[in-house]
This record gives sequence, structure tokens and C-alpha cells, in this order.
Amino acid sequence: MDGDTLYPIGELARRTGLTVKTIRFYSDRGIVTPTDRSPAGYRRYDVDAVARLDLVRTLRDLGLDLPTIRRVVERELSLTEVTAAHAEALAVRIGILRLRHAVLTTVAERRLTPEETELMQQLARLSEDGRRRLIGDFLDAVFDGLGADSAFAGVKRSMTPELPDDPEAEQTRAWVEWAELALDPDFRAGLRRMAEDLAAERAQGDTTGPRRDFAATVRDLVAPALAAGVEPASHRADPIVAAFAAHYAHVHGRPDDAELRRRLLLRLESVNDPRRDRHLRLLAVINSWPAPESLAPVLDWSLEAVRVRMPR
Repeated sequence: MDGDTLYPIGELARRTGLTVKTIRFYSDRGIVTPTDRSPAGYRRYDVDAVARLDLVRTLRDLGLDLPTIRRVVERELSLTEVTAAHAEALAVRIGILRLRHAVLTTVAERRLTPEETELMQQLARLSEDGRRRLIGDFLDAVFDGLGADSAFAGVKRSMTPELPDDPEAEQTRAWVEWAELALDPDFRAGLRRMAEDLAAERAQGDTTGPRRDFAATVRDLVAPALAAGVEPASHRADPIVAAFAAHYAHVHGRPDDAELRRRLLLRLESVNDPRRDRHLRLLAVINSWPAPESLAPVLDWSLEAVRVRMPR
């Protein structure tokens, strides 16, 4: 058949894969009009109708409504403009669906109560401005009043989630859980105590710069002993405990040994809060950072080593 051939509606249906009923529906609404009619009054369509119906089917599959499709096929609207606007709308919808999926997955995995589920839903629905306010409030609760902003700028950046415009499902789930954790008053208070200790440690810095972070010092001292199989209660652990106790005492004063060990134990327990580890892992997922090394093994070892040396 050449370009001048007119197709009956049944042939048009065969060529396009649409049903006769669907083609009649589009025809009645002026989206694909018949070129002519047979002597018996049956509709007949030219080859352009095949291309137009293929376009209509594609646009319908993409979710465009019929009035918009009609304006596109009649060239009242640019196909580029319409598809760009529709793609943007779909992106918003996909984002909403990802948030819903994150909430449902978290609820199922953690067996949350209805009240907890409602909170998760509210956190998932936060706008970008809402997320920024929550993050700012969280960082203020931890660092406000501890010195110049520049002193903690790097630490703040390391604790700031940056959810991308088009997050993966895992990032969305991590954001919802991070937001819930950031609202926990007890978790905030624990981080605040750690920030205060860090400020005190940095205040001891000399002209070459601030002193090492306490947790990093413990890690560097304990990790080799842990790898070598040194038991926390053994005499081989004595110089290691003495070393990080000396670091702590240098910053926080030199009370008697019993008081020093008690305060050191409280500091280690605070740093070893499992929520801190979880917080760092969630940040890594949200920000696409490498997974952080857990300090739990060295901190567990350190806690046991201090406890067995506490006065009876």
C-alpha cells in the first residue's frame, strides 16, 4: 500500500495495535480524524493517522491527559515543552513515592507504633527548607556557644546530611532515620557533652595546632593491642590504659586516680553510644561517603580495661 491508500478502521487497528473501540474514541474526540468515509459511511484513515496514533499511544503511556495530547498532535503545544513539564512532574511524584516507600520500609523493619509512624511520615514530607531548619536546629543544640563557628566548621560539615535532589531509595530511608535520631533529646545531649569535651581538648592546643581528638587517640592506642590479642584485664594493657588516661587528665585536670577513672569511664561510655555509630553510618549513606570505620570494638575494649581497674 502506498501513501495515498486509505485504511478502514480495522486495518488501522491492526497496524497500530490499538482496538477499534479505542480508535473510535480518539476519533470522536477529534484527536485522530478520519480522512474520508466509504460509500457505506465507514471511516477511512490515511497513513498519517498511523503515525499520529503511535504518538498518541506513547503520550498516553507517559501519562499525559487527552486535552494535552490533542493540543500536541494539532501542534498547538510543543512536544518538547510538554514532555519536559511532564518529566518534571513525574520527578516530583517519584520523589514522593520514594519517601512513602522509605516510611513503609522503616515501619515494617522496626515495628513502629502508630505515633512513631506518624512522626516518620511528617519527617518524610519535610520540604527542603524544613530539612534545613531541622539540621540547623540539631547543629545549634550540639555546638551553640562553644566558641567561634570556624573552630567547629569541619566537624559541623561532617555531621550535616546533604540529601541530593534525586536521592536513591536507600538515601531516602537513611534521611528519615537520621531526622528521627536528630530529634532525640537524649542523643542531642550526649553529642553536646562530647562537643564540650572536644572544645576543652582544643583549648589545650599549642602553637602547632589543637590536640588530637580523644576518641582518635583511644583508637590509635588500642587498635594495635586489639589486633595483637591483648586482653583488657591483662598487665600488657596497663600502659595503654595509662596512656589514654594521661591524655584525658591533661585536658580535664588531675583529680585522684579513682575520680579520674570514674570520669574517664563516663567519657568512654558517651563516645561508645551505639546511636553515634548509627548516626555516622546514616550520614555516609545520605552523602554518598565511604562507610565509616566503627569505633565500637576499641571502645568496648577500653571500657572493659578501665572497669577492671576501678577501685573495688
